[in-house]
Amino acid sequence: MSSKTITRADLVESLVRRTALQRADANRLLTRMLEQMQDAMVEGETVKLSRFGNFNVRAKRQRIGRNPKTGKEVPITPRRVVTFRPSQMLRDFVEKSGGKGRGKS
Repeated sequence: MSSKTITRADLVESLVRRTALQRADANRLLTRMLEQMQDAMVEGETVKLSRFGNFNVRAKRQRIGRNPKTGKEVPITPRRVVTFRPSQMLRDFVEKSGGKGRGKS
């Protein structure tokens, strides 16, 4: 499996190549999309991207953890975490591709 990381700049570059958008417009589009997703999750909404998956915010309760070095019990504060559940279509695509992507775009 490849260890390449796709960055925000890579996504912008891909938008530029695949559309008639200028780089600045593609960057604004991606930024706005991510802001919309972020704002929805802050409000507790689920973000559903058809054929890709769902992003949720889940509340975790306070619990007792253990410091691995000392073994001492430590309270872990309550927090909200983002979870992602891939769609069946995405799971199938990843499974069938066997680590091969669509190639450079």
